[in-house]
Amino acid sequence: MGAPDTIRQLGELGVILVIRCDSTDEALHGIAAVLAGGIRAMEVTFTVPGAPDVIRAVGKEYGDRVVLGAGTVTTTEQAKQAFDAGAKYLVAPNTNIQVIESAQRLGLPMFPGAFTPTEVQRAWELGASAVKIFPASVGGPDYIKALKGPYPDIPMVPTGGVNDETVGAFFKAGAFAVGAGGSLFDKKLLKAKEFAKMTQIAQRFMQAVAAARGKA
Repeated sequence: MGAPDTIRQLGELGVILVIRCDSTDEALHGIAAVLAGGIRAMEVTFTVPGAPDVIRAVGKEYGDRVVLGAGTVTTTEQAKQAFDAGAKYLVAPNTNIQVIESAQRLGLPMFPGAFTPTEVQRAWELGASAVKIFPASVGGPDYIKALKGPYPDIPMVPTGGVNDETVGAFFKAGAFAVGAGGSLFDKKLLKAKEFAKMTQIAQRFMQAVAAARGKA
């Protein structure tokens, strides 16, 4: 699947799971839970110990059932490691021209992070496939709506502060997709192995997305 197809698929799926955990085992079990709830797009962040190995393990276990990327990619070395591990797209909390250029050389979609209007425009001009608005908890859906005023053609992926109660409002505000971490991949639930609860939360997420998009 090429970069344009990956971007299209992420937009159609709508919710990108942000994986932060302590082990490959936690990642695999947690992914199984949210996948059962309808979440198919996910990024393994480089804050996860041995992130490239985790990406490989997830790809081997779930294959085409998931759209797998790497998150918190802040260096060109991490971009290359993610690509080698099988990541299909990269996400960052910031805008780094070297990382964006590395993603372009590797043929991977890149979602750099930005917040202010100036940062959003700069990220887009540097070659972002979409712009991660982070932290979206500051300003919420109203801020996304405000940004979409001057930048209606820039795909935005608000991340941070997105949960099953707010996700619908982010889409109504014009989000291309959303990134969700702790609200979907709760470390306490992971440690307690309460996977059924994680599945239920994922289901509520997707129900809220469908309702906001008029597909319920």
